Amino acid sequence: MREALAGFGPVAVLLPVKSFGEAKLRLAPALDPARRAELARAMATHVVASAAPLPTAVVCDDAEVAAWARDLGALVVWEPERGLNRAVEAGVARLAASGARRVVVAHADLAHAGNLEWVARFAGVTLVPDHRDNGTNVICVPGDAGFTFSYGPGSFTRHGVEAHRLGLALRVVREPSLSHDVDVPADLVGLPS
Repeated sequence: MREALAGFGPVAVLLPVKSFGEAKLRLAPALDPARRAELARAMATHVVASAAPLPTAVVCDDAEVAAWARDLGALVVWEPERGLNRAVEAGVARLAASGARRVVVAHADLAHAGNLEWVARFAGVTLVPDHRDNGTNVICVPGDAGFTFSYGPGSFTRHGVEAHRLGLALRVVREPSLSHDVDVPADLVGLPS
């Protein structure tokens, strides 16, 4: 299921997207499986729209997600059974090999995401933490930096350490439209029903 990557331009956006049916399990106390899948798809669609006009790729290992991404005009980077961190690293490497000098990695659960272009207007690493200052909702890295991703609890701190390890300048931006991710039932407050 490898797709050819045409010249992707100097900046590209990469979204890691897991199976909609398996997404957002921590929302189970508030939403049934069908609603969780519907919400996951709607938020991911919103984030893809927020990436425009930048070229966008979706890294995934689910056929339904791949078809959804293609329908939206996104390139599919098929990385089965890699786990989030290795899949993102592979996606960044593939985009860099096709010409992207900067890659913005944005998570697909940013219900209030605004335009992502500005994130790439810094020469080093830009981190946008979640509203808890714990996770990393959006990160922009030089495509050829060999950045090691480390998502999960505490990733915001680990990604900052990685930028310093690589000798890259670090910018942290606490942008409300990108810091609100949807992980637990309390995060559903303020979302359209």
